[in-house]
Amino acid sequence: MYILGISCFYHDAAACLLLDGVPVAAASEQAFTRKKHDERFPSHAIRWALNQAEITMDQVDLIAFHEKPLVKFERILKSHLHSFPKSFPQFVRGIPSWFSTKLRLDKILQKEFGYDGAIVYGHHHLSHAASAFYASGWDEATLLTVDGVGEWSTATSGVGRGTQIELQTEARFPHSLGLLYSAFTAYLGFKVNSAEYKVMGLAPYGEPRYVDNIKQMFHIKEDGTFRMDMRYFEFDFGLRMYNQAFEEVMGQPTRPMESGSLDQFHKDVARSIQEVVNESMVKLATSAVNQSGVPRLCMAGGVALNCVANGHILRDSPVEEIFIQPAAGDAGGAMGAALWAWHSLLNKPRKWKMENAYLGPGYSEQQIQETLDGFGAVYKRLDRPDLLERTAELIDQAHVIGWYQGRLEWGPRALGHRSILGDARHPEMRDIINRKIKFREGFRPFAPSVLEECVGQYFHLDRPSPYMLLVAQVNSEAEALPAITHVDNSARIQTIHRSQDELYYDLIDAFRKRTGCGVIINTSMNVRGEPIVNTPTDAYQCFMRTHMDVLVCGPFLLLKEDQPEIDIASAEEAFGLD
Repeated sequence: MYILGISCFYHDAAACLLLDGVPVAAASEQAFTRKKHDERFPSHAIRWALNQAEITMDQVDLIAFHEKPLVKFERILKSHLHSFPKSFPQFVRGIPSWFSTKLRLDKILQKEFGYDGAIVYGHHHLSHAASAFYASGWDEATLLTVDGVGEWSTATSGVGRGTQIELQTEARFPHSLGLLYSAFTAYLGFKVNSAEYKVMGLAPYGEPRYVDNIKQMFHIKEDGTFRMDMRYFEFDFGLRMYNQAFEEVMGQPTRPMESGSLDQFHKDVARSIQEVVNESMVKLATSAVNQSGVPRLCMAGGVALNCVANGHILRDSPVEEIFIQPAAGDAGGAMGAALWAWHSLLNKPRKWKMENAYLGPGYSEQQIQETLDGFGAVYKRLDRPDLLERTAELIDQAHVIGWYQGRLEWGPRALGHRSILGDARHPEMRDIINRKIKFREGFRPFAPSVLEECVGQYFHLDRPSPYMLLVAQVNSEAEALPAITHVDNSARIQTIHRSQDELYYDLIDAFRKRTGCGVIINTSMNVRGEPIVNTPTDAYQCFMRTHMDVLVCGPFLLLKEDQPEIDIASAEEAFGLD
């Protein structure tokens, strides 16, 4: 039985295909359109998923959508009516899209694919919860979902047992921790629903001087429940997240979007909002676990991607074990809706748990070679032992490596299949990759990939972190790894077990045998403003448009110095660099 899960129309549209309850394909639309956080109906992702399973749409038994559009539309209408006439500009701007697309999923599916079969609609936060619980493999767990907003819910908690999920508590719009964080993302001059991670990366450079200012507008109770003072915000009716009164409380006007200097004030604000998120998430997790009596926690929703807060939950709450869906944002709702339909609606037994996140498109050696030949690329094909040893040698020699292997990762993190790798011991490697490869802000940290059995040797972490969603402090031995150590002595950790990915594990192990160090830098293979690379074409173009030294694409190793000439300056100009 095939079930197709779909999420779209807000941000990070995606599709996930199940075969008898097991995901066989999952990818975001942005991987194919190259539009970051693409929110449109995921026709490309759906076509790829069907091709991956070698089926046609008429073989799909059921389609599951990640939320209830009519309920969401009701919330938007009521919010506009409550705030009328102030809401009129946003009403005029936003409502037509509901009648043309967002309320017409059945019509779109009929037009695009000729599908006229069954469609079921899950609740937004139920889809989030399902994406984490059913993927965890646990028979019983506490559930916590936190994001901007679904239909009405902005946060929920509950419990999962066997094939069933029960959400017991909720926070309701307009009171939203996710929207609060997005408001501060906009206030600091970054793009909402896209650059929240920049606020998280900036926070360690500041001090929490403005926590009281924030709490004047956002009130947290001991049980984790929260309320926003809507006198300071406009997202419920307007085209802005907040108003002038918000700026007056914070003491400075909004930083211009993606421009202007980031001074100490902005760093302190970023740190302050991170402290508020940490406190709120720890209290929410504590209350959820105390209510359920189950110390295992499954988390999803966009705020679950805040790996700093996740680390605090493990250290400061009664949570003993944690599983975070790697595609915790709206993309993951596609998987959650499909799993919810299979297990909860159809009451089918569970026989799958997520062992790795490599569920996206992959390309054969022949396809890679044809692409490279089409560009006139110069390469060597190496067998596996030589490929690993040569790549480890090049990392040791401070070269920046593009590592393109296997299937694309599910979620926003590159986990060793679409990665840029470097030597974590090199004191200048972070600046080199930020400036010459990623074309991004210098304050942004890089994550370490570490052999799972070595994690305690370098970090104050006593458990796996396979999806790069936990932050922990580095220990004394890791002080020799400046390129992955953030300014507050922390790191966002990815652990690698050989059962997850033999090739990537063996590469790090080869580097360890060569250098004595079981850690390397891992960041996503893309430049600022673009999604992670998908196809071999994407990988080669990223390689040639940056100052990357080496590309390892399947079994093929390419040195930049051997490639046809390309004007790197034009790429730098395109990204606004001197």
